[in-house]
Amino acid sequence: MGAGKTTVGRLLAAMSNRYFVDTDREVELKTGASISWIFEKEGEEGFRQREKQVLEQVLSYKNKVIATGGGLVMLPENRKQLGKEKQVVYLYAPLEEQYQRTHKDKKRPLLQNVDPYKKLEELMLVRDPLYREVANLVVPTSGNNARDIASTIMDYFSLKR
Repeated sequence: MGAGKTTVGRLLAAMSNRYFVDTDREVELKTGASISWIFEKEGEEGFRQREKQVLEQVLSYKNKVIATGGGLVMLPENRKQLGKEKQVVYLYAPLEEQYQRTHKDKKRPLLQNVDPYKKLEELMLVRDPLYREVANLVVPTSGNNARDIASTIMDYFSLKR
């Protein structure tokens, strides 16, 4: 959460002439509801099931860059699907950076009505190993701008500009 997946994903898609898709945005488009509303009405489990369906759909697209929601790796079936992909990148943001980018954001349901730093810390402990499990490349985001991160990814995977 707060690593810059959408920002870097959009840049990477533009730089490599690919289609950009954000799974959170796709869930909202399919349901006609915000993620916060889905969490409120269906809970995290309901949201994760919707997210799983969207992932299955968008992985079939050709020439795509996908930015996933931060918790997408929580379901084993999602990790299995991601593991089949040849180019999976984990944008790693240290806890302090995540906190600075997200703690005031009211559109992040998991950070509402809790201590945001503590929640981010809990999420990092669970999610970090899962992302490392499926990633072909881990890119630290701290101290790097989005364009440099996208260039690093392009160079690593030898994507055409």
